[in-house]
Amino acid sequence: MLRAIRQSFALQPLSRLQIVGNGYLSLSTMSANRDVLAEENYQANVTVTKTSKNIGILTPETELVDNLLRHTTSLLNPNSSNIIAYSGGVDSSLVVKLVHTAFTSLEAHGSVRAVLGISNAVPTTQVDLARRVARSIEGLDYIEISTDEGTDPIYLANEGEACFACKTHLYSALKAIVSTVGDNDSVLFNGTNSDDRSDTSRVGLVAASNFSVASPLSFTPKSDIRRAAKHLGLENWNHAASPCLRSRLAFGIEATGKHLSMVERGENWIRNVFDLNVSDNMRVRILARNRAAVELDDRFLQSNHYAELLHNKGFEDFFVKNLGFNGVFLRAFKSGGIAAMKVKGGK
Repeated sequence: MLRAIRQSFALQPLSRLQIVGNGYLSLSTMSANRDVLAEENYQANVTVTKTSKNIGILTPETELVDNLLRHTTSLLNPNSSNIIAYSGGVDSSLVVKLVHTAFTSLEAHGSVRAVLGISNAVPTTQVDLARRVARSIEGLDYIEISTDEGTDPIYLANEGEACFACKTHLYSALKAIVSTVGDNDSVLFNGTNSDDRSDTSRVGLVAASNFSVASPLSFTPKSDIRRAAKHLGLENWNHAASPCLRSRLAFGIEATGKHLSMVERGENWIRNVFDLNVSDNMRVRILARNRAAVELDDRFLQSNHYAELLHNKGFEDFFVKNLGFNGVFLRAFKSGGIAAMKVKGGK
């Protein structure tokens, strides 16, 4: 059963002439044809007064965003449901902004909805961030649903196919939202980028292919995604990546609620003790024999100050006595989880 919490905001028309990000002037028009986004950058007869910043008609950022909008418009269905698998991360947040902006600029009769799937694998801090970003996008239809991947034996086993199982449950839940109203032409979107596509361990991409999920950022690298998100005013443009808590578990460590809670509590403790910035990388990983590895950026590991801070705050006692680990140690942050097994059945 899906338990949905709806947060709707009054729809406001978007101005065709606006100063966006860094004080730059963007002027564009969008056609009603779902396959065409007609762009016009006027270089004459435009006057802007009383500004404290230099104004440019076209910048690399505005060109980047216009190109992304053009591509996104070609993927959406203006007369049906457009559902974004939303996580609150910068990738899916940018997709929400792009789909919503492109859709509201067309003569459309369908809908756009951002959906956040909530389970034990989603940190509370990530849910809070996702809600803030959603509220910042005027007129966005945003809902939250409970997902049930935690009941799937394949997911619980965490033996290389957990991400595939999780995404299959998520996309099934998103499809269920529109199937109840008989919408067979709906489009699902995700935030997959070009860097993700080159990572063979991301077996969740197989699930996306099985559900024909559209990926507006599939040819866009992370660096450009952050540039576009900053230009569009998304607060999480520079936030460190925050994949699900299950990704912190070593191969074969069961993805139980207990293990996921241990990771989340450990990361909250480290974040508070170090007063980490949103752009700082940090992970608490559960390894074999119930050991915890705390991964941090090098600057924290090379400073005696932080070593003393951990000692004074009772680092080992908290992880062993409070969280229940058999031991804990520090090491340098490394992006990416365990190596995944190949999943059959992808398109």
